[in-house]
Amino acid sequence: MSHDLLAIPCAMISGERKTLGDFGAKAILVVNTASQCGFTPQYEGLESLWKRYADKGLVVLGFPCNQFGKQEPGDEKAISSFCELNFGVSFPLFRKVEVNGDAAHPLYVHLKREAPGLLGTQRIKWNFTKFLISGDGRQVTRYAPTTKPQALSAAIEALLDS
Repeated sequence: MSHDLLAIPCAMISGERKTLGDFGAKAILVVNTASQCGFTPQYEGLESLWKRYADKGLVVLGFPCNQFGKQEPGDEKAISSFCELNFGVSFPLFRKVEVNGDAAHPLYVHLKREAPGLLGTQRIKWNFTKFLISGDGRQVTRYAPTTKPQALSAAIEALLDS
């Protein structure tokens, strides 16, 4: 099961294909993002986590999604420019994905099954839902959009120290 999660191919915003396993991280933070959302300022906190823990083995991965209120309408170039210019984002971004429904990206199908939400629901509720994954893919924890990135520091440190 963990091997499957780490081997799912994903298209980076540049078009290059990578798997979570390609990053060789001790901890992986996967977030569905949007540029026109009330939670968009969380990009700043995600970038802060990336800068603080990247050398210790964390990778932050942003997956733009337009399924919630059409809050990510831009193409890949517009998304990349927005993130870099407004929030200095340097962590890896991927091509736009769907996280719910029949067209949900296989990564999100797997993550939702491994870490269901409140009352066992698998659906992603909104932008900036976060999944913290151990480097071996065996431990997956879901965090709500309202959970600020800095609130994940202790959980990230626990994975990095294990």
